[in-house]
Amino acid sequence: MRGKLVVGNWKMNGGLAENAALMVALLAGWKPRADRAMAVCVPYPYLGQARDALAGSPIAWGAQDASPHASGAYTGDVSAGMLAEFGCRYVLAGHSERRQVHGESDAVVAAKAAAVLKAGLTPVVCVGETLAERDGPGGWQAVVGRQFDAVAAVLKADLALVVLAYEPVWAIGTGRTASPEQAQEVHAFLRNRLGKAGAAGVQVLYGGSVKAGNAGALFAMPDVDGGLVGGASLNAAEFLAIATA
Repeated sequence: MRGKLVVGNWKMNGGLAENAALMVALLAGWKPRADRAMAVCVPYPYLGQARDALAGSPIAWGAQDASPHASGAYTGDVSAGMLAEFGCRYVLAGHSERRQVHGESDAVVAAKAAAVLKAGLTPVVCVGETLAERDGPGGWQAVVGRQFDAVAAVLKADLALVVLAYEPVWAIGTGRTASPEQAQEVHAFLRNRLGKAGAAGVQVLYGGSVKAGNAGALFAMPDVDGGLVGGASLNAAEFLAIATA
């Protein structure tokens, strides 16, 4: 049994006081079980705060990005080894906003995932299509397949150590959500690719306007192993409702 995982992506949000209140509320409300887990991926400046607040608790923490390089003249970048020193467990790789806003290629995403694994952390590798890509030649299969294959080719056997997250870009921050059936279709496609690569046990999360009202139906799909949650993870009550759905 793969178990469920819900990861909160705070994006570029937060402040010391707000973060403290949010984590106190999450710690008070989260009831862990063997078949479900919770994590939050926070902005770099707040990693120390997350470590201090969550160390020894059932809530894991992580970062939203990492450099593909271990060290060197890369001003502004943060290495996976540095993140490991803050007790991170997860690091997002290839989030749609990094791909679109920062122009990260499939090759860069694969290199980042490899660097995260080398540091002993778990990359949450994000794949997904825009609306134009979904309606274009080859549809979502061509886009998601290409993104997956780029990572699988670099990681090889280590692919079994990642978490995947499917993000339909057309459903992020738009209020639109892929139906449970649409999500399951893509997740089943990814599960098939994972199986052929010898990594059938990898958790595949859904990320695209997940809310308390739709989480139960999404998570009930056989190949949806939880969620990568954006804005809703900044509200403790909403995030807890999603995580317990």
